[in-house]
Amino acid sequence: MTTHTTVRPRRRARAWLAACLAGAMLTAGGIAVASTATAAPTNIAVGKTASASSAENPDMVGSKAVDGNTSTRWSSTFSDAQWLQVDLGSTATVSSVQIAWEAAYGKAFTVQLSDDASTWRTVATVTNGTGGNQTVNASGSGRYVRLNLTARATGYGYSIWELQVLGTGGTTPPAHTPKPLPPAPPGADTTVTHHEFQANCTPDHTANDDPIVFPGQPGKSHNHTFMGNKSTNAYTTADSLGGTTTTSCTVPQDRSGYWFPTLLRGGNQVVASNLQTIYYKSGILDYKKVQPFPAGLRFLVGNMMATQDEFKNAPGAVEGFECGDSTKNWDIPSVTCPAGSNLNVRYQAPSCWNGKDLDSADHKSHMAYPVNGECPPSHPVPVPMIEMKLSWPVDGNLSNVAFSSGRGYSFHYDFFNGWDPTVLQALVEHCINGGLQCNPQGYDLYKPWAGGVLDNSFHLIG
Repeated sequence: MTTHTTVRPRRRARAWLAACLAGAMLTAGGIAVASTATAAPTNIAVGKTASASSAENPDMVGSKAVDGNTSTRWSSTFSDAQWLQVDLGSTATVSSVQIAWEAAYGKAFTVQLSDDASTWRTVATVTNGTGGNQTVNASGSGRYVRLNLTARATGYGYSIWELQVLGTGGTTPPAHTPKPLPPAPPGADTTVTHHEFQANCTPDHTANDDPIVFPGQPGKSHNHTFMGNKSTNAYTTADSLGGTTTTSCTVPQDRSGYWFPTLLRGGNQVVASNLQTIYYKSGILDYKKVQPFPAGLRFLVGNMMATQDEFKNAPGAVEGFECGDSTKNWDIPSVTCPAGSNLNVRYQAPSCWNGKDLDSADHKSHMAYPVNGECPPSHPVPVPMIEMKLSWPVDGNLSNVAFSSGRGYSFHYDFFNGWDPTVLQALVEHCINGGLQCNPQGYDLYKPWAGGVLDNSFHLIG
């Protein structure tokens, strides 16, 4: 949405000093405000995974409310029904929550706890919120804590400098601390417009195999075009990907398997002989939190049984199909494509991992798409968002062009991670976390001061 530019007063977070350490039970603004004579409970929310129903802009996402920094904040869009929740990592005992509101505060809200981020228990209700620094008694146990916000006090959204959850328990995952970029020279452009690197790979072979959907069953699948690891077949495993050094990708350390349904023209296979583009991007707003794929992660993107409308509205659809000046087609276009033009498609993969499973029964459920620019609590680990940009050398009348899986809207693809983990980590940290637009060697043409990841012989620099 368009960011509101009116300057509104900002109420800076104030320290809860003696009020949090000693005193009597007070009642203010319709809520119970607790203080104790003993040491303050531990804040078990700081640095944890947070998500929200919306964000006013990319700098005000839910994680800003639990980053321990009272000069950053979460701010929602301008409507009443909103929420902010924190994953404590494991079951915790909660005694209270402390909210440092910016000027746009909540008049009515509840505090809820959950074991699974699905079924919620209300442990506190606020009916006449006061803003400022509020301490709300909210005793109970659960892994997830949610502020369910129902009524605003102002015409803006809800805005929180910091949310503290006081209690015991929970777990903190290891911090992702990417290697910083070198300092920019004076006057250099440091504007972040992209956070990505490319993997360029040439289609290598075709086969009626799918080692994810039909492992160990050669000939079971419709025909796929494979690129990346040249050994990929029905018997491919994580170990076999890592055990070979042959790849059709520019970067020799990318031994991943990539495959998609083969394009057919009049029943004959059409396989491009040129490098294809696979973008590795940030799918979340806070791109510095993206982590490398775990070894052996695999998943299916899209649905070969999708209807045209489902393909059009799928979260992974970007531009659909195009040829010449014809764009945003949700099936292979029926127009006549100019001589010499290519048929192209772009499609994005989910980029949130559940942090546990390298695969799932449907080869999708362990992955999820971001919601409002953040990973959902069920899939808290942000990984690179793959965006396939594929092309095929077909032009003219495309009425006899289809995929081996069916109509254009049956398009889908598979990914099986076989990257050298050290190289993948370096590219993710330098290019995605660093806010760069990198080529396959990790070099940003527009920010040469940032350096690269791989030299001309594809050896790690440094």
